[in-house]
Amino acid sequence: MTAPSTYGLSTQARNLQWLLTDLVEEVPGVNSVAVVSSDGLLLLSSEPGTDAPQDRPKGPRGASADLATIVSGLGSLTTGAAALMEFGTVKQTMVAMENGSVFVMAISDGSLLGVHATPDCDMSVVAYHMALFVGRAGHVLTPEVRSELRQSMEKTP
Repeated sequence: MTAPSTYGLSTQARNLQWLLTDLVEEVPGVNSVAVVSSDGLLLLSSEPGTDAPQDRPKGPRGASADLATIVSGLGSLTTGAAALMEFGTVKQTMVAMENGSVFVMAISDGSLLGVHATPDCDMSVVAYHMALFVGRAGHVLTPEVRSELRQSMEKTP
């Protein structure tokens, strides 16, 4: 797991990074995770590969940035579709592909949680843990914390 340094971050920002790390390390089949702000900027991410457990597939460096772009696009697309169909707000989107799945879940402030998982993951377990993350992170992700996380991501090489 490669993450921005927690040095100098607020308790809330460090807790969000801990929750993200826990999601990646504790949920079988999760390859990478990204939290994206409502304006599409990456706030938190995991980088598969460097410190990933041996039983997890290694992904390319920068995969979390790609995931953030995909999450932002899927979020925008599904929000537009829901508005067009007058279905209300989008709570979760899941795309199952031959070699993996992508899950996107809304966080209360308009931010999005995105997860890239293996094709054989237990989708209900991934969705459950995503909902736990959203429930714990939603009230903490204030404008101040979003700004702090955004700045820490910009400093990460």
